[in-house]
Amino acid sequence: MAFRGPKVWLWRWRRNPLKRRADAVEAWVLLAAWALTALAGVLAGLATAGTVERGMARERVEWRPVVALLTEQAPGTADSRTVTPSGATVWAKVRWSAQDGSTHTGQARVRPGSDVGTPVTVWTDPQGRLVTKPASPSEARSRAALVGGLAGVSAASVPFVAGRALRSRLESRRIDQWGYEWARFGPLWGGRTTG
Repeated sequence: MAFRGPKVWLWRWRRNPLKRRADAVEAWVLLAAWALTALAGVLAGLATAGTVERGMARERVEWRPVVALLTEQAPGTADSRTVTPSGATVWAKVRWSAQDGSTHTGQARVRPGSDVGTPVTVWTDPQGRLVTKPASPSEARSRAALVGGLAGVSAASVPFVAGRALRSRLESRRIDQWGYEWARFGPLWGGRTTG
């Protein structure tokens, strides 16, 4: 086990007669990589979260509930409503009128065994197309935070990986330089002492 002394903060920037230019370059590369990692992650995360939340707020304003009518018997039987768990639904064809008066048809979730003509509430966008129910403000915040966090981590990984790769290259170069210097000056120390 190697002995380690007390941790010295900011040791990479302290003056040291043995410190070479490569050590200083590595220190600044690490500092820049960490700064870019934090900055890219935070900015990308905040921008993405804001965009997602604004998009969901726009959906809450633009999307409207509309009453649609079943145009066919829903799959299942009326008895299956008592057998299936509460909230169980099936897909069935429905018809509704858009705000401009045009008639549309599509598939919506309904209770099993529902009769033709049964009213069902569906959500539509301004063009009259079926959409899902918009997210509530608290759901929108949660989704925005999740998507923003994922975007932030993804964006932060780019400068982090680039910094690690550059540091690895600098370290490899430094080791090669040490080998060259050892080969050059090692023979000058050549004499062994005998006791």
